[in-house]
Amino acid sequence: MIDNVILLITGTLHERDTHELLERCHPLGVFDSMPALCVATNVAELYDTVLVETPLAPYFKNCLSANDLDELNIEIIRNTLYKAYLEDFYRYCKRIGGATGQMMSEILEFEADRRTINITINSFGTELSRDDRAKLFPSLGRLYPDGHAKLARADELEHVKNVVEVWVEYRPFFDNSLTSFGGAATSEAKTLDDRFFEHEVHLNKLTFQQHFHYAIFYAFLKLKEQEIRNIVWIAECIGQGQKERISNYIPIF
Repeated sequence: MIDNVILLITGTLHERDTHELLERCHPLGVFDSMPALCVATNVAELYDTVLVETPLAPYFKNCLSANDLDELNIEIIRNTLYKAYLEDFYRYCKRIGGATGQMMSEILEFEADRRTINITINSFGTELSRDDRAKLFPSLGRLYPDGHAKLARADELEHVKNVVEVWVEYRPFFDNSLTSFGGAATSEAKTLDDRFFEHEVHLNKLTFQQHFHYAIFYAFLKLKEQEIRNIVWIAECIGQGQKERISNYIPIF
């Protein structure tokens, strides 16, 4: 839902036909009142419609104003909404408790830490201030709050590594002998995103080792998403004539 609404906001900002954008929306994020967003002719009208017609209304109302949709970078808006969503989802899982609360909390805490690290790295060399960067960090996870305070002040990759490797489970992600911070992974190196996906798959697979909980439904969907990434990666290798990379590729899942 968040990605779909962001797509429609982007289309409105660039004066595109939002009715055409509806066909590009993710089917899992389609909701009954989504066509109402296409009626808006400017950002102010779109903001008012979102607050009334969509399930995302609480996140927009508490985190953003109509002026923000005009002035803020669209990725900042996306990360602001995901921060609110993760925090809300985390509180919900905690209220459920039991095995569901335990396993979902671990999965969501990792997702929050991953977003925090990625936001920090992606903000290098941009106009995003340290204070604004810190506002995008979800208020949960292993890195919260001490790691957040340090990452908000980081200005290069080495600083991020020094902060994160304090947490044992994240230390291997930044092993220089195995990990590159960008670009395509080779048989000798893995990108940071590869390490994140591997750990995410590991956490999701753990949910299948317990019974009588709801986390398994969330995990099943996430593992299917990873299967799609694998298929897309293989298709891209074939399209680029690099079939030899496929033979050296070990799927994450």
